[in-house]
Amino acid sequence: PMADAESDLGFHPAWSLLSWTSSFLMVFGGAVPYFPQYRQIQRSGNAEGFSTRVCLLMLLASILRLFFWFGKHFELTLLWQSIVLIITMLALLHLCCAVQQSARMSTSRHFFTDFDPKYFWAWSRFLDYIQFCLAFTVLCLFVTYLLIDCQLFVETLGFSAVLIEAMLGVPQLFRNFKNKSTAGMSVKMVLLWTVGDIFKTTYFITNAAPVQFWVCGTVQICIDIAIFLQVFIYGQGEHEKYV
Repeated sequence: PMADAESDLGFHPAWSLLSWTSSFLMVFGGAVPYFPQYRQIQRSGNAEGFSTRVCLLMLLASILRLFFWFGKHFELTLLWQSIVLIITMLALLHLCCAVQQSARMSTSRHFFTDFDPKYFWAWSRFLDYIQFCLAFTVLCLFVTYLLIDCQLFVETLGFSAVLIEAMLGVPQLFRNFKNKSTAGMSVKMVLLWTVGDIFKTTYFITNAAPVQFWVCGTVQICIDIAIFLQVFIYGQGEHEKYV
């Protein structure tokens, strides 16, 4: 018994450190893949190869996950992760808007308040993206307030959040397919996506997170692999629109 007690005393700090480290990686690790893409856009002054709809999906998923927490309290680690990702996506969008504004030849401008579906998520100012996020947040707040006691709604909210996040790589997959090139996309970003998604899915399973989380994490890994295949098929050569 004494040996067991000593063993437990020796084991507990190590386990606690490992738990804190994994939680730290979960909170901030999701934002790390976007640093190489941010730097690449900053250096090249060109955001054409990156699909900003990746930011759209991550913002929607993160905001929905925040409201899911009010209906079903999951780990605070995942809640903080959502907040960090929202900040990261807004920073990346701000850079893309600045780059596109400086490179824009046309004088035509499009705003969120135009409510023109043709130019959805192709607005001229960063402010328009902020306005959309605020409008979506207020809508979620209103609906969640009305239906917070409905278990089906809460579960649907959680599933919607992780399903949208699972589709995160699809806009980039489509952009690469359309351009027949992966020029302008950071391969490091996709590599870090893959590593992060594998770690995240393992974390979900070992910490008994709701089933929605790890099922959609598995879907994300499959999409990451598909984007990697595009890198090998198309290469990173300049597409004719970038020449």
